[in-house]
Amino acid sequence: MLDDLSPQTLPRLMRRTIWSALVVGSIGFVVAVMIAPLAGLGEVIGLVLSILNLRQNDKQIAVMEMRTAGDADPNVKVLRRQLRPKIMGRLALLTVVALGSLLLSVALGLGIVAGLALYNIVFVVNTFGVVMNQRGLN
Repeated sequence: MLDDLSPQTLPRLMRRTIWSALVVGSIGFVVAVMIAPLAGLGEVIGLVLSILNLRQNDKQIAVMEMRTAGDADPNVKVLRRQLRPKIMGRLALLTVVALGSLLLSVALGLGIVAGLALYNIVFVVNTFGVVMNQRGLN
């Protein structure tokens, strides 16, 4: 779905997603603090973890692109196979943090899960908007 987007679009998409997530997260933080203070802290932690995960993914993909810049036809399957363990490891770490915090404090754990979910919802909405805009379907 993102293969046909111009290379200049993806950094813009990431910036827009981060800023949108911070705005939505701020509103969610206020609501969560009114419900339970630990839930507000958890939401901030979840948002930060999501942003850091995206930045690491972007960094690793950029390194792969630099390595294959001179190749006439890089093998996409090999590149994906090299990225898969690192991405899966980070997702497993996020899952352990979310589940571990749920066991320690329900409010904190739910806040972290809410922060992770909010970020991903914002990312999907922004990606959908960019794809529709690029294809002229606004």
